[in-house]
Amino acid sequence: MSWDPVYRLVKKIPRGRITTYGEVAKALRLRGGARAAGHAMAACPNGRGIPWHRVVGAGGRLLIREPYASLQRKLISSEGVVIGGRTIDMKRYGWSPKKAKSKVRKIRTSKPRSSR
Repeated sequence: MSWDPVYRLVKKIPRGRITTYGEVAKALRLRGGARAAGHAMAACPNGRGIPWHRVVGAGGRLLIREPYASLQRKLISSEGVVIGGRTIDMKRYGWSPKKAKSKVRKIRTSKPRSSR
């Protein structure tokens, strides 16, 4: 399976914003959910400009282990995101992919007016 759709979505996360593995999985309807998104981020290739550090666990928890945890913390902080302990305030820094607009249009039906 190619992780390219995951990487394209992660590239859209704005600087200074954070999303979760679950949000990525939900937006792409990944089979395997957040765990699959985590596998994709773990396999993230170098040199393609993919901001892997902007994807964290549910509730803004930093889940990556050392030595990459320090790097993730440093990269996130350099973008102005404040990290409290091992969590990030998702209400302040959270980002969600925009929902695709439905192409189905509502058709209005007019009711016949009764004459009085």
